[in-house]
Amino acid sequence: MSILKKNFKTWQWYTIIVSMIVYSIYYFVRKNFSIAMPGLTAEYGISNTSFGIVIAIGSLIYGFSRFVNGFIVEKVSTKTFMAIGLLLCALANFCFGFGIDLSYMITGVHEGPQLVNMLILVMGVTIVLNQYFQGFGFPPCARMLPQWIAPNELATKMSIWNTSHSIGAFCAVIVCGLIMTNMGADMSGNSNIVSQITANLAASVKGWDTLSDADQTARVMSYATHYGAWKWCFFIPGIIAVGGAVLCFLCLKDTPQSVGLPEVEGTHTGKEETSGKAGSHKAFLSHMVFRNRWIWTLAIANIFVYVLRMGVLDWGPKFLTEDRGMNINGAAWSVAVFELTAIVGTIFAGWASDHIFKGKSHHMCVFCMLGAVIFLGIFALVPLPVVPSTIVLALSGFCIYGPQALIGIGAANQATKEASATANGVAGIFGYVGSALSALGVGFIADHFGWRSVFITFLIVGVVGVIVFLTMWKAPRDGYERAQEFTSSLKEND
Repeated sequence: MSILKKNFKTWQWYTIIVSMIVYSIYYFVRKNFSIAMPGLTAEYGISNTSFGIVIAIGSLIYGFSRFVNGFIVEKVSTKTFMAIGLLLCALANFCFGFGIDLSYMITGVHEGPQLVNMLILVMGVTIVLNQYFQGFGFPPCARMLPQWIAPNELATKMSIWNTSHSIGAFCAVIVCGLIMTNMGADMSGNSNIVSQITANLAASVKGWDTLSDADQTARVMSYATHYGAWKWCFFIPGIIAVGGAVLCFLCLKDTPQSVGLPEVEGTHTGKEETSGKAGSHKAFLSHMVFRNRWIWTLAIANIFVYVLRMGVLDWGPKFLTEDRGMNINGAAWSVAVFELTAIVGTIFAGWASDHIFKGKSHHMCVFCMLGAVIFLGIFALVPLPVVPSTIVLALSGFCIYGPQALIGIGAANQATKEASATANGVAGIFGYVGSALSALGVGFIADHFGWRSVFITFLIVGVVGVIVFLTMWKAPRDGYERAQEFTSSLKEND
């Protein structure tokens, strides 16, 4: 291997690893909310429907943010943009942690419906802001990584990078699970607090009356002993996010050219040769993204992928505590195992796309979605003890995260490195429409029909997702030939 190639590989892996760390911290200050939700329900009686509305609005805002920032980041420093977003996410988390204090300052009351309603409003505003700032994270990476990775290895290496989602979520549920079971004030001796938690759980948890007195008491005391611990699920991740922003700004490099290395072989589009032509960039984006049928197919498929992914990730702790009888720490570890298998599944899906399907990631997506349907079906329909059901849920994570990673990779390849951020913005906004539908649907269905109905709905969604992926079976691996033909036509018409 030449010195130049060795130096490039070093910088390439350095960029992948640093961006993985930074993006995993984005997830750390995003998925902490799911672990805090059971505590908020116990202390303030917030319903699944209310959480669902907040999550849904936040998801739509995140999708919109990714879409808008996909355009913006094409023209600015990716590392600076990413660092600013992480700082703003930290600020939003600090505000959420002080949510009950802000609610008291606004209402002037310490308890009652007025305080709770204001807390829901404050919670909604801070979640929406956090989700908008979260949209500063992925577009820079979608633009940066295709600058460093050739199309024939993009699926493998971006799948490795994509495990940052699962690493961040894994760390969030483990750390926040420990926070919820080890921090907070011990209010178990306060009869008013115990009575309040009992009433809130009785009103919010479907099937509460069917639990034994011992089970009811154990659940109530687990929250009373760590009263207010949910606040630290936002303070501690917020502090970590500040450190992540500093790391991002000081250590990331935008392109190989910024460190004196040449353009990646196989990623030439000819776009720079038409850069002086008026409207050339807009025309390129229109041709490679907005008039590219494969981008739209991937975007539509992303709706169904995100219904499954976010349904389990956002609602897993609530489902496992309310329906399967786990304590919050056990539920956190179960979702963590889901994320660990997701890491393995993501890497395998990327490897298989490159080495089995010759870079056609949409082929691998079909098999991943089929696997997700099978394992979620077993989880929903077969009565299993806690440990086997956790294993089956984890295997569904192995399958679900493949399409989540491969859609972004496929969009980057189909749109080329010059329009990858915009293409991922389009796919992202569709994905978070799916996330919003998941949030609203899960909250409503769980409150009115029970958790079993939620997972039957997931099965139907998964089957439709398989069908959508099948419609692009004959799509090419990437869009570089399409891009070269387009830029050649622009030069001929100049």
